[in-house]
Amino acid sequence: MSECSLSYSGEMSARARALTPQDRRDSLVAATVPLLREHGRDVTTRQIACAAGVAEGTIFRVFATKEELVDAAICAALDPEAYVVAVAAVDRTGSLEDLLLRLTRLAQVRLRGIFELMAAIGMVGPPEHARPHGEWYARLTHVQEELLAPHADELRVPVAEVLHVLRLLTFAGTHSHIAKGRELTAEQIVDLVLNGTRKAP
Repeated sequence: MSECSLSYSGEMSARARALTPQDRRDSLVAATVPLLREHGRDVTTRQIACAAGVAEGTIFRVFATKEELVDAAICAALDPEAYVVAVAAVDRTGSLEDLLLRLTRLAQVRLRGIFELMAAIGMVGPPEHARPHGEWYARLTHVQEELLAPHADELRVPVAEVLHVLRLLTFAGTHSHIAKGRELTAEQIVDLVLNGTRKAP
């Protein structure tokens, strides 16, 4: 019996029965996302079940096929809601450079996760039905602009322009193919942006 099989204790089964179908779906999706980054579409339902701490048959009580679960995991990985919430929770104290570093690091974490997933499953971009829709980008922009607004007088250009340049440089500098394997750190990105947009002392 495998180590994974041994983990299915009676106590775990009792907890599993207490979950709603939506809770179970969410748990399986959360377990599948990192496995997709590691194994791509070759991930097995046994690996997913082991990571989620459930019996393999549990998967097919809430998902018709493995492909349906994989698709749900891809959509969840691309969902920007957690990223928007994290940006809204950024510590607002510190210098303009501190704030830009915090924003850049959060963006890089999200971008790296997406790039790794796309590479692992052999896609150059997200499928149309999995692309985030709605007003999330407007919400994100509003939060970011509000965050930098107290430092607007330190800049030669509007805050919106600084954020535009920051996003472009962060995307290109974090994408291994665009950067030709020489990705930029958050510190390098912010240094370049500030040197181009901050007023001279």
